[in-house]
Amino acid sequence: MPPREPPAPPRSGAPRLRRTIFYIVRDPLPPTRPDLLTLFGAELPRHDIVAELVGQGRAGGLAALFAPLQDALGLLRAARRARPDCIQVRDKIGSGLVGRLAALLFGVPFVYWMSFPIVEGYAVRRDDLRRQGARLAWLGHALRAVTARFVLYRLLLPAAHHVFVQSDAMADWLAAKGVPRARMTAVPMGVDGALLARAAIAPSRDARLDGRRVLLYLGRVARARQSGFLLDVAARLRVDVPDMLLVIAGDAPSRDEMAWMRAEIAERGLGQQVLLTGWLPQRAALGYAVRAEVGLSPIPRGTLFDVSSPTKLVEYLALGIPSVANDIPDQALVIAESGAGLCVPMQADAFAAAARRLLGDAALAAACSQRGPAYVNSHRSYATLGQLVADTYARILPDRAAWAARNRA
Repeated sequence: MPPREPPAPPRSGAPRLRRTIFYIVRDPLPPTRPDLLTLFGAELPRHDIVAELVGQGRAGGLAALFAPLQDALGLLRAARRARPDCIQVRDKIGSGLVGRLAALLFGVPFVYWMSFPIVEGYAVRRDDLRRQGARLAWLGHALRAVTARFVLYRLLLPAAHHVFVQSDAMADWLAAKGVPRARMTAVPMGVDGALLARAAIAPSRDARLDGRRVLLYLGRVARARQSGFLLDVAARLRVDVPDMLLVIAGDAPSRDEMAWMRAEIAERGLGQQVLLTGWLPQRAALGYAVRAEVGLSPIPRGTLFDVSSPTKLVEYLALGIPSVANDIPDQALVIAESGAGLCVPMQADAFAAAARRLLGDAALAAACSQRGPAYVNSHRSYATLGQLVADTYARILPDRAAWAARNRA
């Protein structure tokens, strides 16, 4: 299927004003995630939108407990440097209340950015602890989940002037919970086109790839991500593609998880068919990527992941790698719109068959490879997404005088 025309972003028709956003973020500062670093650090300033990031240098433990107080102090420090046009909060619950109150005090709109169903994540953790029999920890997470659900869905989202979400699927999901669809904008994960320009990436010289039909998984390894599925696919492919090699370029969240994955590879006798690299610098990982013939992007189905917008599939397409992805909504959309890969259920036989098809059909693989970069450039580059977000701000943020008059009326 050839690429479709990109959707037209909302436009205000009015000349741009310089906007300053006080942005409370969950990620440790300074940011490393491209949707913060590239989108808000590089792209939006080109549209005269400046973000004052507020957050902590580390997350978890006591830092998380005191985060709302620290974020309140961070807003006060930011206010010494600039006057905000809105207060925006990303994926925080307690600090969301701080942000809502600050918006009232500053007399500006309150905006929420939801990149992950954080409340449902708390519920999953609660249920895991219950199965483990950790009663005290279960009670704490149960209370956290209940409180967070009330605050997010009763106090924050209904009060938000606008809600940015991770995907169209997340927007539909929240609309079913009562958030007006017209007050939401989907901003999926994107990529830096210059960083992923294939011609600028030096292919890996790892001799273990020589003479092999290389498949790639670029990302984290974890039981929660069902990473053993990749080995199931490799076991099926080696039967009739004996020279295949699955490169898993990524690390695990802990040494235990990495040890588990290495043990799984050994137990299945896949030591000659699977190369687990561990952590790599980004350029080194991309060097492995450009030697791959097929990229794999299996994402488990369920509440947490069905509303997500995975980056790895978009990265494969930007690099011109024909890809196999499963049918979570955002991946299904990307494959359907781009025509740059195959979308199948997350079943080992289906993934192996799709990968086998791309390895065996040179014309299909070449067409997918050609379509991917063009689609990403027009739909999922941060330059394109920056325009979308900037146009949304231009549409939803009135000038300060008009906002003040509206709230006095």
